[in-house]
Amino acid sequence: MADGVELVGDVWGTPDLPPALLLHGGGQTRHAWKRTAVVLAHHGYCAIAVDQRGHGDSGWSVDGQYEIDHFANDVRQLAASLPAKPVLIGASLGGMASLIAAGETDTSLATALVLVDITPRIDPAGVERVRKFMAAHIDDGFATLEEASEAIAAYLPHRPRPKNLDGLHRNLKRGKDGRYRWHYDPAFVRGMPARADDDREVRLTAAAQRLRIPVLLVRGGSSELVSQDIAREFVSRVPNARYVDVHGAAHMVAGDVNDPFTAEVVAFLDGLSTP
Repeated sequence: MADGVELVGDVWGTPDLPPALLLHGGGQTRHAWKRTAVVLAHHGYCAIAVDQRGHGDSGWSVDGQYEIDHFANDVRQLAASLPAKPVLIGASLGGMASLIAAGETDTSLATALVLVDITPRIDPAGVERVRKFMAAHIDDGFATLEEASEAIAAYLPHRPRPKNLDGLHRNLKRGKDGRYRWHYDPAFVRGMPARADDDREVRLTAAAQRLRIPVLLVRGGSSELVSQDIAREFVSRVPNARYVDVHGAAHMVAGDVNDPFTAEVVAFLDGLSTP
């Protein structure tokens, strides 16, 4: 990126296919999209999942600054580097970054936008619950993968517990002290309260209302951040927007019930090419 932060990503499909750029939520990594990306590649897209700055294998900000403009600028640069305008698919943080990138650009940046359980207005109680989970154990980490799995199960009781914990290696890294810590820069989480300002809702709303591309909001049916009233308000104010509920999912829709989520995204993309 322009400020020297290197981003790491995975690609499914060939470069000659229409691109779909997938941006994960705060605290997640590109691996959250793997199953969806495979389906998109089989469906005729070049799916590109990227670790956002401060997350996964991508670089950390030298000065610990993670304002939304940094993430939005990354989206713009990624989109500009592709051979064709992409479909932007963003969950939570990735959705906000994509919304600002597309809505505050004079020229068309993308062919369509999929927002995964994120809108300009979100429930502050839900945001605080997410923040507290991300901040817990941020310094001391976990002694074992089993201990980390217990913390996740307490936070996401609706999810079946995995029988194999190997997948946690993608979201945790082991330090020199032998303890496992989340695979994101602690500065990203520590700065969350300062970044949760009232102006963001105004800014995101203005960006959304400038969009002239098809927009799909995929809401978790049990979302703690986006209520049905908030979703209806969003689509009533944004041109070319609609929303769907994915039942059995909370805020982390793709991780909760991936197949129904992916089916909704594919159906939306199929509709883009329908006269």
